[in-house]
Amino acid sequence: MARKDLGEALVEKGVITAEQLSQAREVQRSAPGDIGRIIVDLGFTTDKAATKVRAETMNLSFVDLSTQKIDQAAVNSVPEHIAKRHKVLPIAKNGNRLIVAVVNPSDLLAIQDIKLASGVQQIAMALSTEDDVMDAIDRMYKSGDSTAQPANVAATDLSAVVPKEEGVANTSGLSADIRQAIAGFGAREDILDEDTESIAKVSEEAPIIRIAYTVIQQAISDGASDIHVEPDKRSVRIRYRIDGVLHEVMPLPKYIEKPLTSRFKIMSDMNIAERRVPQDGRIPVTLSGKDYDLRVSCLPTVNGEKIVMRILDKSSVLLGLNKLGFSPEVQAQVEELVAQPNGMFLSTGPTGSGKTTTQYSVLHKLNSVEKNIITIEDPVEYQLSGIAQVQVNKKAGLNFANALASFLRQDPDIIMVGEMRNLETGEIAVEASLTGHLVLSTLHTNDAPSAVTRMVDMGVEPYLISATVIGVLAQRLARKVCSKCKAPYQVPASELRRFGFKSKDPNELVTLYRGEGCDTCRHTGFKGRLGIYELMRLNDEIRELVVRRAPLADIREAAKANGMHELKDDGLDKVLQGITTPDEVMRVVFTAGG
Repeated sequence: MARKDLGEALVEKGVITAEQLSQAREVQRSAPGDIGRIIVDLGFTTDKAATKVRAETMNLSFVDLSTQKIDQAAVNSVPEHIAKRHKVLPIAKNGNRLIVAVVNPSDLLAIQDIKLASGVQQIAMALSTEDDVMDAIDRMYKSGDSTAQPANVAATDLSAVVPKEEGVANTSGLSADIRQAIAGFGAREDILDEDTESIAKVSEEAPIIRIAYTVIQQAISDGASDIHVEPDKRSVRIRYRIDGVLHEVMPLPKYIEKPLTSRFKIMSDMNIAERRVPQDGRIPVTLSGKDYDLRVSCLPTVNGEKIVMRILDKSSVLLGLNKLGFSPEVQAQVEELVAQPNGMFLSTGPTGSGKTTTQYSVLHKLNSVEKNIITIEDPVEYQLSGIAQVQVNKKAGLNFANALASFLRQDPDIIMVGEMRNLETGEIAVEASLTGHLVLSTLHTNDAPSAVTRMVDMGVEPYLISATVIGVLAQRLARKVCSKCKAPYQVPASELRRFGFKSKDPNELVTLYRGEGCDTCRHTGFKGRLGIYELMRLNDEIRELVVRRAPLADIREAAKANGMHELKDDGLDKVLQGITTPDEVMRVVFTAGG
């Protein structure tokens, strides 16, 4: 039976009026969100009243934790950090049944963690408000034993579990959760063989499940974009890519490798019996009320299967253009270009330079009822409401080229091509642009002027490029100086000469900023990233140079004369503003051939 809509249920119960629901729906249309939260934020009812009705629509009990008697023994069965992380609180225990007050009953990770921590397999959920749950957590863990260990895992020193051999992983970087899980698992030499069935069985055991979930949870909490699970001869290395740089976060003993790999393969719907060829999959995850999509790649290596998980957070790409690090001048020019009814706007840069985020942010700005927007991607990384997104399916014969050909019969206003890969894709994108569509796409080139020569190299006729391309945005991602430990220092002006910094006195001191290292930035001095940009707008002179197949250097000079600031110029501006450092700009901008 379909669940009743919360808004309608609130009207039916007399909690709000139909007119108030209509107002809330209007707000929801302009700022999508949970209708219950919107109704409460508008002041039409209380959080408690809305949650009580929500519980009824979900067939759950409602519990008022401000008056409910809570069993301290039940509270002690789950550690405080798990209760706070998932906003849950065990309130009663009856044999092998634990009653838990929750804020988000669809958070499967929370239920899994509660089962693993408490040793209780039957979890009954009761709905409560977030304020009540968090207040009760603070109250109950202060009064009881907040260091309660999970019932099914002994807190054992890992030095007694991991063999003390040369080359065996040092476990000092392990989180408490994983230490306990490994201790409960023990040194399982029996799983080092190739028996798929026994490995699959072990991968279903509670400690392995717990390790897998903790690896994912910690990565999301640390703001990582990728998780690397890398088998070595004597250990398994876990690394997170944070702000574009890999950090080793936890080494695991070798005997964890196969069951942990199998666990990730099961979660991502891969074939665990196949270990000879690469595989791909995905894991949908909900954490603290937010949805994430993990794109999983499994690659056979000489030491075992390496797993890499790309963490996709939908909210991270729905940024306004003003959040990407554009200078006001460049942002205004980009907005002017993408407002054109036709033409081709290209984003260029190496892998991991933020091209997808820029493209999605442009689409987010352009997305409206009046526009028909279609995308072709490989794969569709983030799903956007109101936009028709098509995913490449090579097995079914759906590629960029034939999808684009079909798009032209779909009456589109704006077309996004995930990547311009070959002549066929380029020609159809050009055709779409010529027939009155705005086309957005990406190319792998080091700078903006190189994009037009790359298209010529692909085989696209120069006169077609000249007639369609309206702008090219080259970009890189640089780490930002941590705001918590930011400190000024001075350098001679001569040290900035490589960026084009001009000073009459080379010994003049320039004040810059760097991070000294703190807990917030993991003692790296950097926290977060921003874009460094180079925008080339095509004018008549540049178009003529393209048609004449002029050398790249001539096109670059014409672009600079037309107001283009090179990547190094934008990098220098951000260094002088104290947003990033000279070394960081050197790392991302001054690449070979760049």
